[in-house]
Amino acid sequence: MASRFTEKQAKIAHFISSGPKTAEEISSKLNLPLNEVSEELKGMMKLRLVRQGGYPLKYSLAPEIENKLKERKEISLEDSYKLRLKIITDVQSIEESLAMKSLDEVEKALRQESDFTIYDIHKAKPVKEGEHYTSYLEAELSVKDFPALVRLVYFFGPTTIEVLRPAKLEIPVEELQDGIMDMVEMVQSYNYHILKLMNKKELDEFQRKLLK
Repeated sequence: MASRFTEKQAKIAHFISSGPKTAEEISSKLNLPLNEVSEELKGMMKLRLVRQGGYPLKYSLAPEIENKLKERKEISLEDSYKLRLKIITDVQSIEESLAMKSLDEVEKALRQESDFTIYDIHKAKPVKEGEHYTSYLEAELSVKDFPALVRLVYFFGPTTIEVLRPAKLEIPVEELQDGIMDMVEMVQSYNYHILKLMNKKELDEFQRKLLK
C-alpha cells in the first residue's frame, strides 16, 4: 500500500476494515496492551490512515485506505499464483528526474509481466547522497512459478526479497528443472558479457577472488 503500515498497524487496519472499533475492542481482539494500541492509533491518525468519531470513540479506516484494501482483496480473489513476495529494488542516478524515470520504467516492466500479479507498488522520493540521487521501489506481488521467480531476480535485480506466503511450498521437479536451466543460461550469458569487457589483468584478478 502507498501508506506503509507497521506490523501492528497492519493488524489494526485489517481488524477495523470490517467496521469502526473502539481502542478497547482492538486491544481485546488482537491481544495487544491498550497503551500500545493507543500509541499505534495515534501514529495512524498522524499519517491520516484512520479517522475517529462517535461515542464511545471508535476508529475506522480512512476512505483511501479502505478502498485500497478492497482493491487488494479483489486482486487476491482472482489471483491463482501461490508465491507472494515483497521486493525492494534500488536505483541511482546523477539527476533526480532520471532516478524517478528509472523507477517508472521498473514499475511499467513489472506490470507488463503476465506471470506476475501486482498488489501494490510504492516509489520513494529520491534522496541526494553525495553526487548521486538514490531511491527505491517496493512492490508486493505474486509470481506464477519458480521460473517466474528466477526471471524476477535476474531482470529486476531486487536488493531484498521477503516471502510473504505460503509458509510451505512444493515445486514440481519439471518446474524446478526449467527454473534452474533458465538460471544457468542467464548466469552464463551475464558472465560472457562481463568477461568480454575485462582485460587480462582484470580477468586474472577476478578469477583469483573467486578461488579464495
